[in-house]
Amino acid sequence: MADKPSRALVLYGDGLARFVDSSNTHIHSLASVASCGFLSLPHAPPETEKERIVREFSHLLDASEAYSIASGFNAKGSEHQISTLAQRFMGLKAALVTDSSTVSSFGKLIGLDVLHLSEICQKSDSLPSDTAASEFLRLLGFEGGKCLDVSLYDSVFVHIGVDNMAMLDSLIGSIMKMAHSGSEIAPRLHLSLVLGYGSVTDKDVSVLLSRLHKKVLTPRLQGLSRVRATPCEVKRHVMMFAQWQDGVTRKDLVDTLSFEALKKLSGNLVIPADRFIHEVAFKLWKAPKYGA
Repeated sequence: MADKPSRALVLYGDGLARFVDSSNTHIHSLASVASCGFLSLPHAPPETEKERIVREFSHLLDASEAYSIASGFNAKGSEHQISTLAQRFMGLKAALVTDSSTVSSFGKLIGLDVLHLSEICQKSDSLPSDTAASEFLRLLGFEGGKCLDVSLYDSVFVHIGVDNMAMLDSLIGSIMKMAHSGSEIAPRLHLSLVLGYGSVTDKDVSVLLSRLHKKVLTPRLQGLSRVRATPCEVKRHVMMFAQWQDGVTRKDLVDTLSFEALKKLSGNLVIPADRFIHEVAFKLWKAPKYGA
């Protein structure tokens, strides 16, 4: 456990999991030093692509109830019952970086300050990934390789669409370079990479579940004890994730970010997607340990 609260940068590659290959060297390098696993998503009703994008993002923030209210699935007037992340997680200050208008609207609904990814990447003539990495770290109070006493945000969520795999890989390389082991930043930065599969067909679901069937474990609600998962527990399909914080997160045996490597070698295995934000908030001292 760190002696000070962490600051979290969450990179969410929506629909990018199926496109990871050997050329994405920075993604694999992150996985090789991180704690990895799967996030399981519940079954989804028939929906449009825009609805899927927002629904899956809402699960990562344990805000599916807010999504249901915003989508009109709840009684009229219930929109006043929507809680912000700050209300739910001890005043958590959080920003959302995205170029998706639908994700932006939902982020604002749950109290996130919204910034545009394309505008950040265009701020200087240097490499877009270096510019973006510096800006994300600055928002978290990391400047010039130093950790400032105060920061604009406790957490920054970056939503990256399906056409930006090369940018995401380069961005991770820039962040890892700036937050290298031994720097002031590394012990305080909690970096998460989440890769979703995007829109999936029934055939995709069948393949994913068959590959996980009787091969994975999922945590109980207490501590780190685990039980075997069934396709019913995985429910719909999964996301892959990797989390790294120098000297804080436990490295597992994963050396590449792939489905098979995570299935065989990951330390976290499978957890419900809506528990993800609770694990991150715990590192920020904004929530009790999930399951404790």
